[in-house]
Amino acid sequence: MQPKQLRPRLPQAPPTRQPITQRRTKYKTVEEAKSRHSTGPFSWKAGILFVATCAGLVWYFEYEKGRMHRKRIAEAAKGVGRPKVGGEFELVDQNGKPFTNTMMKGKHSLVYFGFTRCPDICPEELDKMARMVDMVESKAPGSLLPIFVTCDPERDDPKALKSYLAEFHPAFIGLTGTYDQIKDLCKKYRVYFSTPKNVKAGQDYLVDHSIYFYLMDPEGDFVEALGRQHSPDQGAQLILDHMKDWPGRKE
Repeated sequence: MQPKQLRPRLPQAPPTRQPITQRRTKYKTVEEAKSRHSTGPFSWKAGILFVATCAGLVWYFEYEKGRMHRKRIAEAAKGVGRPKVGGEFELVDQNGKPFTNTMMKGKHSLVYFGFTRCPDICPEELDKMARMVDMVESKAPGSLLPIFVTCDPERDDPKALKSYLAEFHPAFIGLTGTYDQIKDLCKKYRVYFSTPKNVKAGQDYLVDHSIYFYLMDPEGDFVEALGRQHSPDQGAQLILDHMKDWPGRKE
C-alpha cells in the first residue's frame, strides 16, 4: 500500500483590519473619550443624584419620626385614664360679646391664661404668642385662633382686656367672666392659679398661675402644651406640624 500523500496547506491571508477612521466608537472626539476614562463609570450628575436621594431619605425618615412622636403625644392626651384638658365654657370677649367653646370649632386654637397686670412673664409670653401667630399665619392663613383667658376677672373686665391685648396683636381674643366661671375653666384646662386672700379694694396684687400655651384642634380636643422651653420658631413649627397631622385636614 502506497503512503497517503498530504496536500500542502495553502498560506492564509491575514485578516483585514478596518482602518482606524472606520472603526465604530461611541465617542465623537478624543476629548470625550479621555473625559469618560478619567471619570470612570460614575459621572458628576450621578453623584449629585445619589447625594440628593440620600438627603431626601434622611429628611423623610426624620419627618416620619417627628410625626409619630406628635401622634403619640396627641393620642396620650386623649388616652383612657388621663384627665381631659378643655371643655365647655361661656365667657365674654374684650368687646363684651358672648364667647363659648363652640366658637373654637373649625380652627386650631392656642389658649393662654394670664392677667393684664402681670409685670413681666405675661408680656413676654404674649410677645412670643404674637410671633408664633404671625409665623403660622404666613404658612397657613386663618387657621389659628389665639385666645387669652384672664385669671384675674375681678380687675380684667372687657375694657381692660381690649386695651391690654391691643398692644400685642390685633387677632388676640381676650376672655373674662365671673370668678366662678374662670375658676371652672382653669380647672378644665388643668391650669393652676392663686390670688392673695384678704385683698382690700384698690390694693395691688399679683396672681400666680401656670405658664403654658394649650394647643387645641378644630374639634376642641387638646393636642399639646407648649412651655417656656419652646422658642417662637419652635412653637410655630410644632403648631404647623400638628396642623398637617390632623386627620380632618383638607388637602
